[in-house]
Amino acid sequence: MKAGIEDRKRALLTIVGALSTGEKIVLACESGERESKESWLKILRDLKHRGLTFPRLTVADGHLGIWAAVGEIHPTGAEQRCWNHKITNVLNDLPRRIQPQAAELLKAMPYAETKAECERRRDEFVQTYRRTEKNAVDTLLRDWDRMVTFYAFPQAHWIHLRTTNIVESPFASVRLRTDASRRYKRVEGAQAIIWKMLRVAEQSWRKLNAPELLPLVASGVPFTDGRMTRSGKANSNRNHQSERTAA
Repeated sequence: MKAGIEDRKRALLTIVGALSTGEKIVLACESGERESKESWLKILRDLKHRGLTFPRLTVADGHLGIWAAVGEIHPTGAEQRCWNHKITNVLNDLPRRIQPQAAELLKAMPYAETKAECERRRDEFVQTYRRTEKNAVDTLLRDWDRMVTFYAFPQAHWIHLRTTNIVESPFASVRLRTDASRRYKRVEGAQAIIWKMLRVAEQSWRKLNAPELLPLVASGVPFTDGRMTRSGKANSNRNHQSERTAA
């Protein structure tokens, strides 16, 4: 957004969280530098000071600032990069004439039923373009571990974890308002208006799928390829037994 006396646009750093009930809420919406670790750290420290329990998984795009900040303040949390951003970045490294064929291969990867199948499709892409499109292959492989983290969470939640659409979608309507305004006199005024628009939009957001699984995720029950492991089932059964005994 354009605000204040600066010539360049300001970035709005936004965090949306999920409650154990499946509800999605806006946790932060602050003006800052898009690539700045310090800007993200300021927001995360404020959330921590306000009592936020950091999540098992953080989903974000490829900007280095947020990953550096999350890694410092919450090093034990899992991290997942947005597949939409990754696919766009890879396609930008390819000639237009081969983008449609490459896009089909890329879009199939995050919808594979298992992590192994996803990586098989990745290897197919690498073998196809390694010799002629090295930049695109390097872009795909870069930060790969963060691309397949979602397989360690319930399959019903994958739709929410593959991309940052949870933040991108509400901003479609926000952009209509900010683009029409062209420029705000003060950064604080623009920030307040956008925060209010997001809070209004928040009321119509649908809940996450399978909210009954969220307490298991929060307690650290392990999943492999979207399914609870045997050890996870055993721990879950023991917890249910303990709850019945306590009751």
